[in-house]
Amino acid sequence: MLLVEFIQEGTERLGHLYPTVEARSIVLMLCEKRIGTKNYTHIVEPKFPIPKKALPGLKADMERLVSGEPIQYVIGQTEFCGRIFTVNPSVLIPRPETELLCRQAVKIASRFKRMRLPYGKKAQPVRVLDLCTGSGNIAWTVALSVPGVQVTAVDISEPALSVAASQSFSDALKESGATAPRFLQMDVLDTEQDFPKDFGPFDLILANPPYVMQSEKPLLRRNVVDFEPASALYVPDENPLVYFKAILRWADRLLAPQGKGIVEINEVLGRETEALFRSGGYPMTELVKDFYEKNRFILFGK
Repeated sequence: MLLVEFIQEGTERLGHLYPTVEARSIVLMLCEKRIGTKNYTHIVEPKFPIPKKALPGLKADMERLVSGEPIQYVIGQTEFCGRIFTVNPSVLIPRPETELLCRQAVKIASRFKRMRLPYGKKAQPVRVLDLCTGSGNIAWTVALSVPGVQVTAVDISEPALSVAASQSFSDALKESGATAPRFLQMDVLDTEQDFPKDFGPFDLILANPPYVMQSEKPLLRRNVVDFEPASALYVPDENPLVYFKAILRWADRLLAPQGKGIVEINEVLGRETEALFRSGGYPMTELVKDFYEKNRFILFGK
């Protein structure tokens, strides 16, 4: 079977799930991962044949894609902030919007680090807490981007923590001199549980918690509803800010006096979430939009 034929057929089969351009992109991504082709190979080499030994695997992958399974789970990885992260159905697939949170977090952590340079070896390390870490994409991005920071990441899910802790960045750690995040299994909603005293206080608290209301479920794509972990997505309609209330309590307990926080939020609850943090003792609270001009983040501090 020719590569160009496989791409055309695969694109058509995914047409019930995705727009044509996105469907084609997914098929090209699959081919690149499985047989090493580029997104232009079928154009410059229209007679390029798919190796016979690879065809059964490709067809099996296509069946998974046609069922609605995300390409990231099928190939077992996704790109985030220029790095390749392992993902599986135990964790949410990192979204491009969350990269904006990481950029801001890196900027703040870098500023804290520069402020401590005059203290030399006596300087306290910059400490970062990532709540609801999932795949560890936020924790690892900050740790690798600002060498020397100490990142602690928390999640209730043991399978998610296994994914986060096993991310393959050993070479990047050696090259940068960065420190790998420390991962803890804890329930973020249990705000009074003991926390290792030697891990804090934290200069920066980050979180991308569950925030999609159950009533919003019909608005999501099938590949999200049917395949991504519900526990990392949904909150009850009657208490949609439950995780942000918990984050406030964690901040009260663990955030350093001059510390900052950044949380990703539900766009339709932006003003309510902003008001929650302001009334919770953080007057330096700012509602930030994403690149779609949707309310997406809260920056908070005192």
